[in-house]
Amino acid sequence: MKNPELALKYAIFVTAQVLIWNFCDFSQYVMLCFLPALIMYLPINHGYIYSMVFAFAIGFAVDFLSSGMLGLTAAALLPVAFMRVAIINMVFGSELFSREENLSLRKQGAPKMLTCIVLSTALFLAVYIWADGAGTRPFLFNLLKFFLSLGLSSLVSYFVIRILESENR
Repeated sequence: MKNPELALKYAIFVTAQVLIWNFCDFSQYVMLCFLPALIMYLPINHGYIYSMVFAFAIGFAVDFLSSGMLGLTAAALLPVAFMRVAIINMVFGSELFSREENLSLRKQGAPKMLTCIVLSTALFLAVYIWADGAGTRPFLFNLLKFFLSLGLSSLVSYFVIRILESENR
C-alpha cells in the first residue's frame, strides 16, 4: 500500500482480529470477523492478483497467530477477494471503475456500503462455517451461527470501514 496511514490501520485491524479470536470467545454461535471489510476496502486499482495475494497473506497470518486451523481463514478470504470486483460492480455499478475512485462511505452512502459489507461477509462466513464444520455439525446449528455472526460481523465491519475512511478526510 502506498498510503502508510492506511497500511498502519490495516495492521492494527489484523492484530485486533487475532486478539479477538484468541481471547474473546463470545459463544459457539457467534463469530466476529471484519476481515472481509478490509478486503473490500482495498483500493480499486488493485486487481484480482493483488487482492487475492493480500487476502491469502492476511488469512494465513491470522490463522498462524490465532488458535484456528491453519489455512481456514485464508481459504474463506480468497473467494471474497476473487468476488470483490463483482460485488462492487453489483452494488455500486461500474462508475467506480470508470472514474477510478475508491470506495467511500461519504460518496456512495451507508446503505450501499452496508450492502457491500453484508454480501462479502456472507460469502466469507458461508465458506468458513462450511469448511470448519466439515459435515460434523448439524445444519441448523451452522445456519444459526451464520446468521448471528453475519449480523454482528456486518455491524462491526461498518464501523471498521468508518475508521478506515477517517484518514481520507
